[in-house]
Amino acid sequence: MLAVLAMSAAGSPARPQTFDAQARALDGDTVAVDFRLLGVDAFERRQLCQKVAGCWQCGKSAQDFAAIALRSKKATIQLTPSSSYGRPVAIVTVDGQDLGERMIRAGLAVPETQYLRRDSARAARYQSAFTQAKARRAGAFAGTWLEPSRWRHGERLRCER
Repeated sequence: MLAVLAMSAAGSPARPQTFDAQARALDGDTVAVDFRLLGVDAFERRQLCQKVAGCWQCGKSAQDFAAIALRSKKATIQLTPSSSYGRPVAIVTVDGQDLGERMIRAGLAVPETQYLRRDSARAARYQSAFTQAKARRAGAFAGTWLEPSRWRHGERLRCER
């Protein structure tokens, strides 16, 4: 993934920007930093959801969806002033499309509009995408699912027990 840090002031010359984050070395001269998507809570990697046929790996599907979307594409990462779980929070666009919104439309994430109070247009888009995805029964919304935050706190579907 080629990442470009977008500065908040459009058209301003690029200036060094600093932030605190956990980083890891991929090799001797390459460092990776994890970002959380602003206003999105995707199903957790080990989380299961249920369809008529039984449990399926909705969390793994969410991870795969994001990985495929990012593979060999230009991603723009716009940092926000916040952090979550020790990671910077960012808006990520891939080929001009908001990755968080795409995840919601695919039924692989839910909006967290409480984190979008300063961005009412994005909050409205995310909520609309969520409503449409549920109506289309996209991804996890085709069956029974738990919000990722409830799953992280130990709740499980019957088929996971």
